[in-house]
Amino acid sequence: MEPNPLIPFLKPQGVAIVGASKDPTKLGYGLARNLTLCGYPGAIHFVNPKGGQLFNREIYPSLNAVPDPVDLAVLLTPPAFVPQTLQECGERGIRAAIIASGGFKETGPEGAALEAECVNVARQYGIRLIGPNCIGTIDTHVPLDTTFLQPPGPSRGEVAFISHSGAICAAVIDWVRGQGIGLSALVSLGNQADVTEADMLQLVAEDPHTSVLTLYIEGISSGRRFLDAARRVVRQKPVLALKVGRFESGQKAAASHTGALAGSESAVDAAFAQAGVIRANTTEELFQWARALAWSPLPGGRNAAVLTNAGGPGVTAADALELNGLRLAHLLPETEQALKTVLPPAASVHNPVDMLASASPDHYAQCLQILLADPGVDQVMVITPPPPMYSTGGIAKALIPIIQRTEKPVIIALMGDRLIQEAVEHFRAARIPEYRFPEWAASAMGVLSQRADFLAARSEILPRPLGCDESKARQAVANENQIGGLSQETAVKLFEAYGIPVLKLELAETAEQAVEIGRRSGFPVVLKVASPDITHKSDVGGVLLNLKDEQAVYDGFQKVILNARNGLPQAAIQGVHVQRMLPAGQETIVGMVRDPQFGAMVMFGSGGVEVEGLKDVAFALAPLTGLDLERMLEKTWAGRKLRGFRHLPPADREAVCDVINRLAHLAIDFPELAEIEINPLRVLEAGQGAYAIDVRGRISR
Repeated sequence: MEPNPLIPFLKPQGVAIVGASKDPTKLGYGLARNLTLCGYPGAIHFVNPKGGQLFNREIYPSLNAVPDPVDLAVLLTPPAFVPQTLQECGERGIRAAIIASGGFKETGPEGAALEAECVNVARQYGIRLIGPNCIGTIDTHVPLDTTFLQPPGPSRGEVAFISHSGAICAAVIDWVRGQGIGLSALVSLGNQADVTEADMLQLVAEDPHTSVLTLYIEGISSGRRFLDAARRVVRQKPVLALKVGRFESGQKAAASHTGALAGSESAVDAAFAQAGVIRANTTEELFQWARALAWSPLPGGRNAAVLTNAGGPGVTAADALELNGLRLAHLLPETEQALKTVLPPAASVHNPVDMLASASPDHYAQCLQILLADPGVDQVMVITPPPPMYSTGGIAKALIPIIQRTEKPVIIALMGDRLIQEAVEHFRAARIPEYRFPEWAASAMGVLSQRADFLAARSEILPRPLGCDESKARQAVANENQIGGLSQETAVKLFEAYGIPVLKLELAETAEQAVEIGRRSGFPVVLKVASPDITHKSDVGGVLLNLKDEQAVYDGFQKVILNARNGLPQAAIQGVHVQRMLPAGQETIVGMVRDPQFGAMVMFGSGGVEVEGLKDVAFALAPLTGLDLERMLEKTWAGRKLRGFRHLPPADREAVCDVINRLAHLAIDFPELAEIEINPLRVLEAGQGAYAIDVRGRISR
């Protein structure tokens, strides 16, 4: 197996800095300083046509003069000279280069053209590029520092950080150092002209010093490549991501509710969920969660105990735990009895356990041991505001040996600031996660459970359902004459070919034809205006339900046509669709829209006329796993109530799952389908099936 060509970016044999400067005000000086002072054990070479010496090392006039070994070049030259310098790298045999210089596509069309030229030169010589417009890489365990940032650099640790932003890197290095969080590696990707976050994931995950990977992402260059890379990595090590740019100023018009409700962020959420990437909402959250995942074992369940010396923080913790998907554990009677033998009579031995303000370090230690011994407790939050009689440092010293021996996670909520600093230092030195308030501690515990649940729920891609006739469906698509929109007739044929139950829909151009169709199919029937220009038929009075006889159908035909013409005069009206009326059931929506980055996204949620108002929907990427399907149903009220609710009997949940899976495979087989939707999918009582009632879609040729 050939070595990863990206290895020199973090573990090079020798580094050449092109643009090293003797001027302390220049970035080239800072870069040379950091590489020299970080303790890098490999060969260091400085290159500048002016020559001379820097940090007691010779400055070579060109790359050709640089001796071996050198497998990484860091370029900090004026942008116009970068293509030529890359050519010199290629001729010298250097196959990895970091372009730290700015002035490329971030500046406009001319810069973009220059960046493209750099990529072409690099490909000609087989050079992999990081950047341009980046700050470089750090590996604290080599150690290596190819950045020009002000020292000190990050402390040695277990958390890797891959970032699109150099400025975020600079801030994070300083902040995590103050928080006691060490980094194993840092990669600033800049413009990602070549190497992307997907490329770096596997390399960083292979580092034995890295326990957790964190990402700051402004955009994903190749959705499917990222998804494939993340899937491979997440089973090895947890991946946390902060994806910014959530909100768009506008949304393209779409032919369906699915298209209107889906956005690029829906695709990102679906991709992260499917791969097991945990999405953070803030930079602080990203690293506070990373600290817990790096330093704590994973819980065996979601039952949590709270140990505190005050009632208020205990109640706060209980709320925060539930907010993060955890439960207060029910303590065994033996556990509560053991607590009573340790604590004063006024203490509360029910969860949350309130030891009272007089709690000593010994109380904390004994009670924590008792709680950890309870088989119904999966994890523990220990809360300590500055106690009136003892130091938090003393409490920390009493707790640390117990926490280090247990296989259950224990998260500390140290409430305060100055009076808790001694305890902070003790816990950080012992690699035990501590947070300022119960809310942060509960958030970290929730992420530990999320990670544990993901690893426990190994879910494979759902098999292709029987009865999917792709050739029959292709014939239906080939015969489609409508441009852009997908006609009802073609959509019905597609669904029938893929085994999706759909009510037969027949077009009547006259009232007499509508009556004949109703007589043949059996009453009652539904009438719907047939028009490619009317998306929301009920909004213009274009739908009539439960027509029970011929006269009602005859009169209804006239009414539907008149309503549609009055409501939308410019619409082309082809006639009226006639459809058999189904029994009452639960109305859901199932749809698919194609994201430009991630491909086909399947949607499920509450259907009917209020779908866009309710926005009770969930998305997943096709092909679906069993976990994706379960998550979609459990995330939505539409999915949860399929099990029954009050007056609603249980509906046919299995039939819904089958329809969603069939639609996902239809989307995979037909990339020309831009979007397609069933609204509503009428779900009858358990065992009676689910039927597509109204279908719309759009095809791209």
